[in-house]
Amino acid sequence: MTVPTSSTGAALAARRAAAVAAGVTSLLPGHFATGAEPGVLIDQDGARLIDLGAGIGVTTVGNAAPAVVEAVRRQAAEFTHACFMINPYEGYVAVCEQLNALTPGAHEKRSALFNSGAEAVENAVKIARHATGRPAVAVFDHAYHGRTNLTLALTAKNMPYKHRFGPFAGEVYRAPTSYPLRDPAGLTGPDAARRAIAHLDAQVGATNLAAVLIEPIQGEGGYIVPAPGFLPALADWCRANGIAFIADEVQTGFCRTGSWFACDHEGVTPDLVATAKGIAGGLPLAGVTGRADLMDAVHPGGLGGTFGGNPLACAAALATIDTMRAERLAEAADRIGATIAARLGPLVAEHPALAEVRGRGAMVGLEFVGPDGAPAPEVARRVAARCHRAGVIVLTCGTYGNVIRLVPPLVIPADVLDEGLRVLADAIRSC
Repeated sequence: MTVPTSSTGAALAARRAAAVAAGVTSLLPGHFATGAEPGVLIDQDGARLIDLGAGIGVTTVGNAAPAVVEAVRRQAAEFTHACFMINPYEGYVAVCEQLNALTPGAHEKRSALFNSGAEAVENAVKIARHATGRPAVAVFDHAYHGRTNLTLALTAKNMPYKHRFGPFAGEVYRAPTSYPLRDPAGLTGPDAARRAIAHLDAQVGATNLAAVLIEPIQGEGGYIVPAPGFLPALADWCRANGIAFIADEVQTGFCRTGSWFACDHEGVTPDLVATAKGIAGGLPLAGVTGRADLMDAVHPGGLGGTFGGNPLACAAALATIDTMRAERLAEAADRIGATIAARLGPLVAEHPALAEVRGRGAMVGLEFVGPDGAPAPEVARRVAARCHRAGVIVLTCGTYGNVIRLVPPLVIPADVLDEGLRVLADAIRSC
């Protein structure tokens, strides 16, 4: 289908331009969301947009999921805010209990709640520094961890995130990651880990590191799945040297990769886990969960925030987790990933510009390259634009902007997914 532009959309776009800061962009500026169905957004003219982006991996259980809507309605009728640092409430405690139970590892854990992924990552770093008494934090090439000053220091990509926003927080050091498509031939996951460890040992020193922070599958950096053995080797080195291993599961968590958390795939148990995005059915909520000794090392009053763990968001999170269990959404993610691989994987052999279809579960990246293997962001942009014109929402990502990421709601109907993938496959062939 071709999505029309309308006078209503144009009028709304004009109001937006007059009221919203220019630095806040929109991928589809003429299509204002007014409603949703499973796997579909509806704009101001009633046009249906197949949603393969889920609000950047947020609406995992669907947009306006009935259980989430009802839970928020009930909570709103009781009270909408009672700062947990003043008056505690059961919803906050219940979400922390769920996080402690669901995140990897059977050890004793504690959790704290915040508003966004960047807040979660920043607080995880704070906790690691406080608990270890060390200053340095290691991150990786292609990493994305947020847009606050500290998380921009942790993030690798300059445009549009870091450009002219510095100076950034110090004591942040970057190491090479495992990027199988672009690593030297034959470099295994443990080899890549040894490369990173040697880099950090030489340039920082293990005894100065409070934390190693990594996305188990890199998100904005290009949906990069590290080679098997990379994460376990890093985690082992951290454990041997008293370094907190922090998993940024903001985008990978909550069934997205076919398991509750991406670390589960290789049996990695992080010391601290940062979560957000899919946790609360579209409401702003984030968490840090970790070893009780690390979390409890922070002095009373050292963690918190006015809105962290808001009652409405907590109610939404509990309903979201219940929905994930009841609808077996980790298994749904695997089915979605298998469908995407079956439909798009064969195009790699047909079209040299498509170098790889990679991912886990319903977190899939398509990397585009030129004849010399160099990143081809212009091809990714053309493919994405063609999809948008046909009413299919896809997102680009990658350090070089040459990757299309597919991160659909896990409740997307099979026929809707099939139609979206047909449009995307046609776009790849035509571009």
